[in-house]
Order: sequence, then structure tokens, then C-alpha cells
Amino acid sequence: MPLGGEQVPQNLDAVAVRAWCGLALDALGGAREEIDAINVYPVADGDTGTNLYLTMEAASQAVDAAFTGLEPSRPSLAEAVRAMAHGALIGARGNSGTILSQLLRGMAQVLGADRDTDHAGGPVLALALRRAAESAYQAVERPVEGTVLTVATAAADAALDAEGDCGTVARAAYDRACLALDATPGQLAVLGRAGVVDAGGRGLVAVLGALVEALSGETVRLRTLRTTPQSGHARVEPRVMPVECQETPPDATAPAFEVIYLLEADDTAVARLRTRLDGLGDSLVVVGGDGLWNVHVHVDDAGAAVEAGVEAGRPHRIRITHFGVGDAHTAGAAQPQRERAQRAIVAVVPGEGLAGLYAEAGATTVPARPGEPPASGELVEAVRRAHAREVVLLPNDAELRHTAAAAAEQARTEGVRVALIPTRSAVQGIAALAVHEPDRRFDEDVVAMTSAAGATRYAELAVAERQSWTMAGICQAGDVLGLIDGDVAVIGDDTTRTARSVLDRMLAAGGEMVTLVLGEDVPDSLGDELEKHVREAHLAVDTVVYRGGRQSALLLIGVE
Repeated sequence: MPLGGEQVPQNLDAVAVRAWCGLALDALGGAREEIDAINVYPVADGDTGTNLYLTMEAASQAVDAAFTGLEPSRPSLAEAVRAMAHGALIGARGNSGTILSQLLRGMAQVLGADRDTDHAGGPVLALALRRAAESAYQAVERPVEGTVLTVATAAADAALDAEGDCGTVARAAYDRACLALDATPGQLAVLGRAGVVDAGGRGLVAVLGALVEALSGETVRLRTLRTTPQSGHARVEPRVMPVECQETPPDATAPAFEVIYLLEADDTAVARLRTRLDGLGDSLVVVGGDGLWNVHVHVDDAGAAVEAGVEAGRPHRIRITHFGVGDAHTAGAAQPQRERAQRAIVAVVPGEGLAGLYAEAGATTVPARPGEPPASGELVEAVRRAHAREVVLLPNDAELRHTAAAAAEQARTEGVRVALIPTRSAVQGIAALAVHEPDRRFDEDVVAMTSAAGATRYAELAVAERQSWTMAGICQAGDVLGLIDGDVAVIGDDTTRTARSVLDRMLAAGGEMVTLVLGEDVPDSLGDELEKHVREAHLAVDTVVYRGGRQSALLLIGVE
């Protein structure tokens, strides 16, 4: 069925890209457990479906962000595909997610080449799929057939052979990808022995099926793999006869660690890094470009892999996983299991200063960077780091409610009792933390924290980037906007006067405590002036001032 009852485009434009990302995320979410269950190559760690989902989630969020702003907006096709590729690069997880991010980047290189074109036809989509397959092969240091690379190439070949609009090209690519997927057990011995298709290829088929649906409105029914009781793996009923298996001896000495990090470095340094990491381990995939790369490798010496990144440039978002043990945040031998705490707080926090404040209160924090909202996987990882039986989750952003809900549900499947308090601002989170008592019964603690957050009105000062319509009238680029509970309530030309006006409006309904969080570029004198204003104009109201630090808002205001 067409989305929302509207006519679905047969050519690819920004709206279709957004629809594709959303449908692909839904498809991978529905198939996640199934794909995890058949994950046997390159490491049988049972997380390929999850990694693909988290990578696609990051891509989808980035495209959604490209559509949002202070006024209704619609990005160009080039802007949408670049956002998709960048989001996937930033959020890529595992071997499969890293390759998926490069596939999307390859498509974006073709679809985003013409900035003046709002849509692409069938031939351009076919070229984009071909570039996707080629760039994925180039990203993998030692490509292996019978994997997602094989499926991507088959899809690209069919797309180039097809004639017609984007819907026709996408359908041809999907159909050929299904055939290629069925043949993977005959191409890779480890798949043949387990009786499963390639997990990464299965995920790509889901993504291509979503592309068909986004372009043509045709609902693609992905077959479900049934699990054999003997092996615990999902076994495929093949539609084509497999070719003879390539005998690959089983690897009894697989590396112990998976290392992933983002890297800021130039092309020359990355070329040297590839050589260095290839000598340290296997499953090496390096994707990206234009100074930002996502590095993935399996090694025994995780420290050496990170050090190689330091020599090449600036690595960050480093993630080290010990196969069979779980996340490891330091290299070397696995750490002994520590006793779980009874209760912990996990909070999404904008700004380093606020992160320090939350950490002092005992919370495990997840950074919220401008334009890069955390994915549900980052929240799940934070819950694991908290290592507690009970966790209170504070998203501190209305846009993160669904992401936080997905993370909470995942954590519950891992045996953690999670309560999600729908805080919409960091100042509401501060109010919740202020009444947190870990010795209280869990339900009572959650009720008290929820009540404190709900009783806190929140506001934010921001600078308008362009002329636009708002709830308070028309603003011009450079105006100071005062947003109360998410809506523009005040438009001004001076930060101090706008902040005072916002405070007066909020305190007109009463209040006992004002919380001010100053951004990095805001002088301390603003806090002093606002504190004096509250003291003189609103009797019996206390004020507390914090520094938000880098990447925080211009000014956050909370009134309890």
C-alpha cells in the first residue's frame, strides 16, 4: 500500500529516501532476532541483525534531522542521501553495520553528485547500486564471496540490466539479491556446514525490499527462516541448487577482540593504518572519506589497534568487545565479573559541564551532540555499563522518547528492570536527580523522580538560523528565540532581555526554584544578572546556576 494513502514516487527524491530509511528500519527490526540467530560468519557472535538495525537507525535519524528545523523544510535529494550516509557512518556497528554504511555511502556518491537535481531516475539508481557494491568491496581488506558483498554485487548487476523507473530497477535488484542470498551456503563452507544463508546478506535483502516498497508501494514479503532444533541455527529451504562448497578450514584461533572507532585522519594516514591493522588481525573494514572514517577490525591486541589509530589521526567513540565476554572498555585480558549494583541512573546529557554534574550525582551519561542524537544501541550500552539490576532512564529530549523506549525494551530482555521517565530537557533530569533516593523502593523512587520532572517547566534560548514563522510571530536570522516547553514564546534581539522575558513568563504561574544552565559562549555575568532579576522581581524564589560546557544550549532554564 502507498504510504499514508498518497501516491508513492516512482523516482527517487528526498521524501522517498526518508520513507526508505524508515521502512528499512522497520524491516530490520522485524528480522533482527532471525538474522542474529543465523550469524555464523565471520564470528558467530549472534549480533549481525542488531548491528544492522542500529546502523540503519542512525541513518534514519540523520535523514529525519535533515527534514526538521525552525520552519517546515524539505532537503534536496543530495542533502538527504548525504545525511543518510553520514548518519550510517557515525552509527555503524560491527562488521555488517560498517559494510552497510559503506554501501549507503557509495549510493550517496552517485545520487548526491548533482546538487541541482531533486530526483533520480532508474538508470541513476542502477549506477548508485553499482557504486555501492564497488565501494563495499574496496572497504573490506580481504573480501570473501558468499557474503553480503556477493549479494550486493548481484543486486547491482540486475539493476544495470533492468530498464524502467526506480521502482522497476529496485525490484530487479531485490529479486536477484534473493537468489544470490540463497546461493551463499554453497559459496562459503561455514554457512554450508551450519545450513544457513549469510546473515549480512539477509539484512541487505531486507533493506532492498524496503527500497522496493518506498518506490512502488508494493509490500515485499520477506521469507522467514525456520530454526532447526538440532543446531539452533535458522535453516533455509533453498530455491536454487547451491554450487559446490569452497572448503575453508575452520579457524580455531580467531581473534579475541572486536575494535571499532571513528577516526579523523587524511587518506595517506588511513592507507598506512590499513596495512598496520591488516597485520594485527582480520575482518578489517575501513569506510568513510573526506577526513572521517569508521574503522572495524578483529584482533588479539586491542590496545595495539587503538594505538594504530592514534598514530594515524584522532580516534574517538572507541568500542572494544571481547567475543564471548561482552563489552570491554580496556584492552587486555577480560576483567573479572563485578557484582551488580542495585540501582543506577542513565541519562542523555548535552554538554560536558552537565555530564560532569550528572556524573557527580552518580548517573551514567550518554553524550548528546548537536545534530547527532544517540541511537538506542548507545543507550543500551550505557545501561550495561551501569551494571545494575534496576535502571532509571532519563532521555532529556522529547525527540528521544521512542529511541529510549526501544533501548529500555532491549535492556529488559537482558534481565534489567528499567523505568523510563520521559524527561524532555536536561533541567527536568536535574530535578529528577535531586529527589532520587537509591535506598527507597524502586517504584516509589520512580514515582518521586517522575513527579519532580513533571513539575518542572523548561525553556531554552537559541539563535534563529533563518527567517521563519513561529508561534510568537516571524523571526529573522540572528534573532534570539525563547522556547518555553518546546514552543517559541519570545523573539528578541538581546540575550539578557530575552532571558528575563522568558523567566517572567514562566514565573507568572508560580515557582520556588529556578535552574539556569549557561552555554559555553555565555559569560558568567548573564547568570549573575538573571539571578539578581529573579531575586528582585520574584520574592522567595531561589536560583541555582550551572555551566553546561561545550555542545550545550545557549541557555537552559528550569522552573520548579
